[in-house]
This record gives sequence, C-alpha cells and structure tokens, in this order.
Amino acid sequence: MSSNQHGFMKDRSCQTNLIAFYDEVSKKLDSGDAVDIIYLDFAKAFDTVPHKQLLSKLRSIGLSEVVCTWIENWLQDRVQRVVVNGTFSTWNKVLSGVPQGSVLGPLLFNLFINDLGVGITSNVSVFADDTKLCRTVNSIQDVTSLQQDLGQLAIWAAKWQMRFNVDKCKVMHLGCKNMQAPYTLNGTALGKSIMEKDLGVLVDNKLGYSKQCQAAAARANKVLSCIKRGIDSREEGVILPLYRALVRPHLEYAIQFWSPVLKRDIIELERSL
Repeated sequence: MSSNQHGFMKDRSCQTNLIAFYDEVSKKLDSGDAVDIIYLDFAKAFDTVPHKQLLSKLRSIGLSEVVCTWIENWLQDRVQRVVVNGTFSTWNKVLSGVPQGSVLGPLLFNLFINDLGVGITSNVSVFADDTKLCRTVNSIQDVTSLQQDLGQLAIWAAKWQMRFNVDKCKVMHLGCKNMQAPYTLNGTALGKSIMEKDLGVLVDNKLGYSKQCQAAAARANKVLSCIKRGIDSREEGVILPLYRALVRPHLEYAIQFWSPVLKRDIIELERSL
C-alpha cells in the first residue's frame, strides 16, 4: 500500500495525514519558498468504483483467482431502486461502488486508488478519497510541473472511470513571494482559497489555526450549553462523563496538529475546559 495513504491503515489516521503533509509544507515555507497546495475532491468516490476495473487491479497486484472470484461474487448481483412518495422504480443492477459500512469496502477502495500517485512529482497525500498535492513554486517551471501533475491525475481518473468534482477542487497559495499562478483541471480553472477545512481542521494560507480554535471552542460550548440546560444534576459523577464523551472530542480532535500557540487562542479553548 502506498505510503501516501493514511485512511483505513494501521497506525495511521487523519492526524498523521495532517502532520506529515503540513510539516513538509512548513519546511518549504521556512526555507523561504513559495508553496501551492491543490485540494482535490472526487465525486461520490466510494459509489463510483467500477467493478470490472477494480477486479482487473486486484488481479494485477497478484491476488489469487480464488480470492478475486470470491470478491467478484460478493460485489455482483446487487440491485437498487428508488422510492418517491410511495412509488417504486424498477430494480437496476449496481455495476459500481464498494459497499459502504462493510469491512472489505475501505480496503478495496484503497487498493483501487493505490496507484493514484504514480508518476506524480509533487508531494501527494491521501486519506481515503481526500487527496491533496503540494509543491514549491519558485519559478514558472515549478508551476508547469504542478499543472502537469494535475493533468496526470485527470488522465488517471478518466482511465479508471472516476470523476473529480472540479467545483470543489481548490488551490491555496502560500508564501509572500507566491506568483498566485492559475491552475486547471479537465479544462476548468480551479478556484482560489485562503482557508480550507482539511479532514475537519480549518487551515489558512498563513498556516495559522486561530479559526480552528474558534470553531472548536464554539462547537464545544454549544454542546456544553445543551448539557447545562438539559441536565438538572450538577454532580461530578453525572457531568464529567457527559463532558468527556460530548465536549472534549471537539476540543481534542487532531489537537497535536493544530495545538494553539497564541495566547488569545489558548484562552479561547480554556474557556470551554
């Protein structure tokens, strides 16, 4: 499995993905380089994996015919229909997608997109279907190379019948000397962003996390207010378990990545503790 993949992998998580990727970005910025990050979005990724192409890949990586046949039998003969106001459509065969909620589904998806980064010269980071690229862009040649990588990804997607939701794909320019170069994907210009929610964490083009601190504190305080209004008891044995289960996760999710350093951000979070 590619070292770029952090989703559904042992000893990897959203947190390891964020730390590894943005540590690389930080090093480039600390060296005085300009950096461009491309955030990519697959349209209904898990639902659009074509079964024939998936099985082709499984055979190509060396899975035995017995295992491939078992997986094929597991995927085939699935049907679906739509109900609107009590009216049923006809049954249609499901020819794509890995069953979500299954144990095998995430593994099959990871195997299907495992070669996504082959031939890409920029830094690639993947969590399941969430994909991002970064590259130093100190020259026109650097910009051209990043654009070529986007072209390679578009070719990969077309070959394997996957589709990018181009409207949700964004570019973020970092560094005071950034050229703010435009990029396209499948002939459509990518929108520019100064802040993105990456795996649930708000990241801005200064690599600052004040907005993330504010958002985490706001979510935690909202839940805390519900507890205060809905629970009459103020006994420690009642409140603490609720606080630990419902409030702290909002404050601690990926905190090792975005842990605040500014005093105002620390105070913002401490008000919810």
